[in-house]
Amino acid sequence: MKKTLLLGYGNPDREDDGVAWHILRAIALELGLPAPDSYEDPFPESEELEFTFSLQLTPEMAEEINSFEHVCFIDAHTGSIPEPVRLIAVDSEFQRSPLTHHLTPQSLLSICKTVYGGKPNAALLSVRGYRFLFSRELSEETLAFVPQAVELVLRWLEEGKSTN
Repeated sequence: MKKTLLLGYGNPDREDDGVAWHILRAIALELGLPAPDSYEDPFPESEELEFTFSLQLTPEMAEEINSFEHVCFIDAHTGSIPEPVRLIAVDSEFQRSPLTHHLTPQSLLSICKTVYGGKPNAALLSVRGYRFLFSRELSEETLAFVPQAVELVLRWLEEGKSTN
């Protein structure tokens, strides 16, 4: 069983919605690992840490997530969260969404627990996005939050994956 999964998701072609990819890349570089130049390229692999980037969370991910002890979900938010950068613990809770293609980390953990009988210790890193137009570049405002996001994830990794 691998220890930790860093799972970023969002659309890198929609400006700040792709902030998770930029954060994952910055974490890899900070850890001295090779980092992809494009979101189409794979992230490095190690025995202790795995990087994954996807356009969205899907129910099929529950099987992969179940094979980890810890998972950190990384995503953009649109201002509904008071802090521009926030790392919180998440637990399994099925959440019904009016959007047919929207699955929350909590719902994915609920699927994991229901289907596989267990779930990893999980956290969610949310970073404020400001622009969601058609570009692969982050807005200046969101780009400024990347170092803080990287620091929070690295601290979470070092401190035993606790958000307390």
